[in-house]
Formats: sequence, C-alpha cells, structure tokens
Amino acid sequence: MAILDTASDMRLTAGRAPAGMAATCIYISTRLTNELRTQGDIARIAQVTEVTIRNRYKELMKELEININL
Repeated sequence: MAILDTASDMRLTAGRAPAGMAATCIYISTRLTNELRTQGDIARIAQVTEVTIRNRYKELMKELEININL
C-alpha cells in the first residue's frame, strides 16, 4: 500500500488501469521482501498482461527511485 500511496501522491497512477498498478505494486513488494513471484503468476491472478506489469514496473522503479539488489 505504501508503494501505491506514494505513486498516487506523485500522480503516477493517473490514466493507468487500477488492476495494472495494483499488480505492479504487488510484484515490487514481492521483490523487496524476497517472496518472489513471477510477473506471469501475478498477471494471471490480477487479470492483466505481463507486459502491463513490466511497463509499470519500469516506470515506478525509476520515478520512485526504488533499488533492488540482486
């Protein structure tokens, strides 16, 4: 929720499908907590495409300056 709230405050969610943004925030949170899920798994459950998650992921990671160490 913190990721989504911050993105919303920065107006990064404007014009974006809510399901895609929610799925992307879930994907980012799984990466941050090392509870890894694939984009495909999350996309299937959220009923969005993997491409949607991938595109929103790139945008949010850049704009929110989130760094994930591998």
